[in-house]
Amino acid sequence: MFPQLEGYATALLGPLDDAVLATVARDLASIEQTLVSRSDLRAVVTDTAISGPSRAGVLSDLLAGKVSDIARRVVVFAGGVVPAQDVPHAIAELASFARALEHGGAVVPGNLGLMAARRRVGGFTDALLGEVEVEGFAQIEEELFRWARTVEANAPLRRLLLDRDAELESRLGTTEQLLAGRVHRVTLRLARYVIEGGRPRDVVGTLDFIVDYVARARDWRVARVHTARPLDAENQVRLVNSLATLTGKSVELQIVEDPSLLGGVLVEVGDLRLDATTRGRLGVLHDVVASGHAYESTLNSND
Repeated sequence: MFPQLEGYATALLGPLDDAVLATVARDLASIEQTLVSRSDLRAVVTDTAISGPSRAGVLSDLLAGKVSDIARRVVVFAGGVVPAQDVPHAIAELASFARALEHGGAVVPGNLGLMAARRRVGGFTDALLGEVEVEGFAQIEEELFRWARTVEANAPLRRLLLDRDAELESRLGTTEQLLAGRVHRVTLRLARYVIEGGRPRDVVGTLDFIVDYVARARDWRVARVHTARPLDAENQVRLVNSLATLTGKSVELQIVEDPSLLGGVLVEVGDLRLDATTRGRLGVLHDVVASGHAYESTLNSND
């Protein structure tokens, strides 16, 4: 399974009780069979011309109200992060993963290379952050950073957590003992999964990777909207829905009124900048006219 998807599925499916897990497993098997039997749907989800977020949006709309929420979430995530041509295979792997959990109760993460293991932990992080309000991101980020520095500075602790020959339960138990009740519940689950799903020798490196990952995720969850005039509730909802379709993530709006924009809105989310302001359009027009004048002057000088 794709590492990022494996981590995501582990985070959502791992804690489920038997009854819910059985339902999710049936739903995933049904989705897999539908893609096998419906060539039109398979053509849509494997279309390389469709972006990942758009493909995820299509799958979300198709599955809404038809399958359990957990099944829909993992399939939508697969549609967003897996290359288009591999989406049917990824969904088949999700169905197999759910069946394995249902019948065996646990799936031991396999050994991966450094970056693949970090991507697996990143997928686990994506799933947990999807259930956290943006206000909690800063706390999780800070707690993970402090835990990384604690492991780095404490030689006996570092030797235990980085010892690939030490029993997993011992390493997890020590982490639980030191962090339980002292940090956000998501911080604790992430600290544990860094040990379960990451590479033993890379505990500190993976923790630092996740600190940066949470910071970037926070940037993509907050859309800074500069508007010349107040946005009413209806337009705010439309903007949130449009940004969710564009980015593949739910977003919160931070609205700043700026009359100097003259009209329209300027939206900044993550490293994406969308300028639909009157001032912005006038600036583009000015640049076009200016470049046209320069070209005209060059022609005149050659006459």
